[in-house]
Amino acid sequence: MKIKDLTFKKFISEEKIKSTVEDIARQINEDYHGKTPLFLPILNGSFIFAGDLLRSVTLECRVSFVKHASYQGTASTGQLKTLIGLSESIFNQDIIIVEDIMDTGLTLSKVVEELRSLGTRSTEVVTLVRKAPAREHAVQPKYIGFDIHDEFILGYGLDYEGLGRNLKDIYKKN
Repeated sequence: MKIKDLTFKKFISEEKIKSTVEDIARQINEDYHGKTPLFLPILNGSFIFAGDLLRSVTLECRVSFVKHASYQGTASTGQLKTLIGLSESIFNQDIIIVEDIMDTGLTLSKVVEELRSLGTRSTEVVTLVRKAPAREHAVQPKYIGFDIHDEFILGYGLDYEGLGRNLKDIYKKN
């Protein structure tokens, strides 16, 4: 499959994604039993993952979408430009950040640090995909869908210059 100037091949099937998301939701349901976590999906990439995940979470919970920007083209800049959209108090709350992909972990580390400084009771991360470079940083997700090397991927919310988010499978660049 070709998108703009790049060629991609299927990497993770829709069925495997669905099964993995349901497994993560089961873990969250067990870990947060009796609690009311606040899910913070990070836009734009996590919107499909967050939607599917939250439909499988059976807990009483809240959701508030936030956004940051750290990407240009096919590489993460690692620079947290801003975290916008957080309009409610997170003091003494159990926060679950929902991320589509951890490339280096640098931006996410800054997000977690910022949220913890606001007095959260707990701050955990769920990511659909974690790349190898992200495994070297201090902030690690509690819930991980797929560990991959350092491939550039798209589909299931992930994009290449805004395209490919609507694909049901995940594809990697050839």
